[in-house]
Amino acid sequence: MGLFTKDIKSMDDLLIHGLQDIYYAEQQILKALPKMIDKATNRDLVTGLKNHLEETNKQVERLQKAFAKLGKEPSGTQCPAIDGIIKEADETAGEIEHKAVLDAAIVANAQAVEHYEMCRYGTLIAWAEELGHDEIVRFLTTNLNEEKAANTKLNTVALRKGVNAKASNAA
Repeated sequence: MGLFTKDIKSMDDLLIHGLQDIYYAEQQILKALPKMIDKATNRDLVTGLKNHLEETNKQVERLQKAFAKLGKEPSGTQCPAIDGIIKEADETAGEIEHKAVLDAAIVANAQAVEHYEMCRYGTLIAWAEELGHDEIVRFLTTNLNEEKAANTKLNTVALRKGVNAKASNAA
């Protein structure tokens, strides 16, 4: 099912479809994060991923509240974009033996996920604002801010906590 389907006839329909897309994406991320945590060896990276796993559960709860405000049951619609990002992350992780290099790849893959989410949340906020759904805007803005913070923490782990430096010294 593509983004633009015959079921989307109005901006409200587009907002609901977008919420279903990010709801599905967050569900897939909840499944992927424990695998990333298990493979990571850098302490700061593991801590950051664990914290984001907890945040993601709260983000799903906020999305459920957004659906409720619209009088809809929370549901997801398959999102080939997040499926592809996660598939690529799994494949890359499976090809890397050196733990330091694997940590650098995990950071990069996690950032790809964060950037996807930031893009989606930004669009959904704009749509919800346009439609006058102020409470939904607040839920989505909280999620967006958490995604931005997670991305910043991943940058810090890569650059200041030494993940990239250790990976670049790998033999």
